[in-house]
Amino acid sequence: MKKYLSLIKFSHTIFAMPFALLGFILGTLDSGLGISWRILFLVVLCMVFARSAAMAFNRYLDREIDSKNPRTAVREIPAGVISPSSALLFTVASAGLFIATTWFLNFTCFLLSWVALAVVLGYSYTKRFTPLCHFVLGLGLALAPVGGYLAVTGQFDLQPILFSIAVFLWVSGFDIIYALQDEEFDREHRLKSVPAYLGKVKALRLSELLHLVCSMVMIFATWRLGEENEQLGWVSLASVGLFCTLLFYQHTLVKPDDLRRVNLAFFTTNGVASLIFCGAVILDFFV
Repeated sequence: MKKYLSLIKFSHTIFAMPFALLGFILGTLDSGLGISWRILFLVVLCMVFARSAAMAFNRYLDREIDSKNPRTAVREIPAGVISPSSALLFTVASAGLFIATTWFLNFTCFLLSWVALAVVLGYSYTKRFTPLCHFVLGLGLALAPVGGYLAVTGQFDLQPILFSIAVFLWVSGFDIIYALQDEEFDREHRLKSVPAYLGKVKALRLSELLHLVCSMVMIFATWRLGEENEQLGWVSLASVGLFCTLLFYQHTLVKPDDLRRVNLAFFTTNGVASLIFCGAVILDFFV
């Protein structure tokens, strides 16, 4: 179990899971039916299964590339800890469980589960032909708020879509930062990424722009949510301010000629931002 949790980087669930729970709460409030613990449990399972399938497939597909990169050669498949066939089997099982779980939510979620899988699994191919791969990853995680909302209501709404747009910009931006580590390797092996295409300096500027627009969308989405729900107060406003602050703080940690703190910027800063914002808004609704 420990090997497979490491294979799929289970700790990185911290990025999208809080936004899926936020979407669930928004759907619950709009439906007026109260919290369904059954649906909440199924939403969590969907997030775990979809992400497990995506990460395991990514590791399976990139096993030869990872074996050539000193930074990734220690990953489970190139290191021989998990066999390629086992990783592929784990992918199929996770994808199947994801689709099966959506069936118990509603028919809309079941139909769209195939689309969601196409996005999160298809991402693994994109680095081979387009530097826009970071945006495909952003799209995959951006499904979380809308998915959580659909699980409850079975229909779309502007509010979770706004949060999904913010997640798309946020994730795309910080994945560009993470990819700075492999700029030279990607260019040498003809892999596509924004840093390999633009260079470190311009890639960082693009990431900053994405996070600037993300902050604007996040502020608007939170303000709109407050306008529609009078019970939201200063906690939500403070949390969106902190979220935006952390977004820009990570850019002070990484320089084109100094990537030593990339992991701090990538995992710690963004993980804390996601937890604090979504947790504060959900708490504000009930307290």
